[in-house]
Amino acid sequence: MKLNLYIETYGCQMNLSDSEIVASILADKGITTIANISEADIILLNTCSVRDNAEQRIRKRLKELKSLKKKKPSLIVGIIGCMAERQKENLFAEEEIVDLIVGPDAYRDLPSIIERVEGGMRSANVLLSTEETYADINPVRYHQNKISAFISIMRGCENFCTYCVVPYTRGKERSRNPETIIREAKNLFENGYKEVTLLGQNVNSYHFEGYDFARLIRDVAMINPLLRVRFTTSHPKDISDELLLTIAENKNICRSIHLPVQAGSTRMLEKMNRKYTRENYMERIEAIRRYIPDCSISTDIIAGFSSESEDDHQQTLSLMEWVGYDYAYMFKYSVREGTDAAKLFEDDVPEETKLRRLAEVIALQRKLSLQSNKKDIGNVVEVLVENVSKRSNDFLSGRNSQNKTVVFPRGNFQIGDYVHVKITDCTAATLKGEAVGEKECN
Repeated sequence: MKLNLYIETYGCQMNLSDSEIVASILADKGITTIANISEADIILLNTCSVRDNAEQRIRKRLKELKSLKKKKPSLIVGIIGCMAERQKENLFAEEEIVDLIVGPDAYRDLPSIIERVEGGMRSANVLLSTEETYADINPVRYHQNKISAFISIMRGCENFCTYCVVPYTRGKERSRNPETIIREAKNLFENGYKEVTLLGQNVNSYHFEGYDFARLIRDVAMINPLLRVRFTTSHPKDISDELLLTIAENKNICRSIHLPVQAGSTRMLEKMNRKYTRENYMERIEAIRRYIPDCSISTDIIAGFSSESEDDHQQTLSLMEWVGYDYAYMFKYSVREGTDAAKLFEDDVPEETKLRRLAEVIALQRKLSLQSNKKDIGNVVEVLVENVSKRSNDFLSGRNSQNKTVVFPRGNFQIGDYVHVKITDCTAATLKGEAVGEKECN
């Protein structure tokens, strides 16, 4: 096959990692991933199903792609990922532009599926696997900055939160052999990457023949002290003191933990099947503060879940205040067909109430983020330069260990440099400063 592939990725970091796996599988068959959609022979939309608006974006994008297909009838358009898994019975019937549908565990079958489509047949494979981890595939990192890379350490989820489609779209939880993860991280560092992020739906539950996540992240960090190590996402019920101690003992494991709470009331948490109480969550926050005092903490929050009362909402706001989150991902609840919440609970919080509560959550988090960033003014932080600033070519942008974005004058620094920056100003989203020197290599 001498074809050009264009991939659009929607949703989480796991989908970005999956797109790189897809690019690798197809590269082995002579298909080249390109950046210009107008030159594509194949367009794959790697999709997300976590919220309804994510799926609506895909439906809208398919309508936009019709003009390209009209100009080039041989163009192959495919839906891959979570929406392919969830909407498998509807996509072919409702979207005539779609030629192939492939779920997250069937990417190895893409070359043969593309051949069938070239022969005039629409084709699909959405079978879930209990074993597939793509551990033997070296991802093609076509879209990143060659500084930071994602490494998927596990796939699937078995938590079955009542609002969530992930267990149904990504299947049973299974972990990669740690040797393949460490080898991938080592190869990335040897090829110039300065940072890796270990990915999983719940990295804390990583387990491979007695080898747990705390041991894995320590071994990755030991590759080289100049390799930064991040991870996401952590489930509050599983984050251990051993992991926190490991982070505290290894300076190149970043001081940033994403710990989704979703709601601040124990009643809501029980209804969501989150498997912890408000008090359990607060104890884990206290443990993070105890072991890693300089750690930033971020979270996910859902506003307006089924039967959420005003008191439940106020408990969420009060927990946010108590933790003082550095940043958060905030959404209003949308029913996902097939989940326990859709089967068992009424979506009984009025839309205007959901929107009002979400606005209050966002406003509070904006205040908390600004408070957090103001505390950094006057501090010197170590920044890994990742990009030229979006607003000006005269400035560079990167992140510190706490995953905060830092912008500073470009000077003679390059993307990939570690730079010490003194923070002089901030917004709720960004730290601003002046470079005071490069990091010494040691």
